Amino acid sequence: MAAPLTKDLLAIYGALLAAHGHRHWWPAKTPFETMIGAILTQNVSWTNAAQAVRNLEDAGMLDPDRLAAADAGEIARLIVPSRFYNQKAGRIREFARVYAAEFEADPAVMAAVETDALRERLLAVRGLGKETVDSILLYACKKPVFVVDAYTRRIFSRYGLIPEDASYDEMQRLFTESLAPDVTLFNEYHAQIVFLGNTVCRKTPICGRCPIRTIGDTLACAGARG
Repeated sequence: MAAPLTKDLLAIYGALLAAHGHRHWWPAKTPFETMIGAILTQNVSWTNAAQAVRNLEDAGMLDPDRLAAADAGEIARLIVPSRFYNQKAGRIREFARVYAAEFEADPAVMAAVETDALRERLLAVRGLGKETVDSILLYACKKPVFVVDAYTRRIFSRYGLIPEDASYDEMQRLFTESLAPDVTLFNEYHAQIVFLGNTVCRKTPICGRCPIRTIGDTLACAGARG
């Protein structure tokens, strides 16, 4: 039996896809670049994180063995655009060490690990939270794990589908209990949410441009009032 919110969530997804087209997310040349990008984009825009990724690449440092052996200060100097660069340098180095030592620096070896066990292991890496780890699982390892974030809370709480103070796990369950575990769907859905949150469903929303408002009478957005 379909979960109660399946119809609404698929209607929202269809409206977003029709309005925005495929977002082609996550933009990266390799799975490892995706993993490092997921760490760098913590608390900063993707534009800044992408510049930090390019700096690492230009310096020949976008390599797990080199990052694992590097001085944290050396990494930090290259990732300044990502903000909190000293903290992120340590996280990147620690992740690279785990990736090289436990997964042979091979995305296929990492992806072969059972999803829950891999998630638990990555969450044990200092500085990696649920959003970062789930981004690695979905976008680098092709695991059907739905990524949620502040945009998810803003958009779906305005439509009354989750509380404004919903936890990460509560937001994630909204999708995983209503949608079939589909990597392609989860990939594109999260990308659509991020794009909507960036362009329309801002802190002060531009409700007249929101494609979700056209999907019917079953959902009503409180964004214009709050």
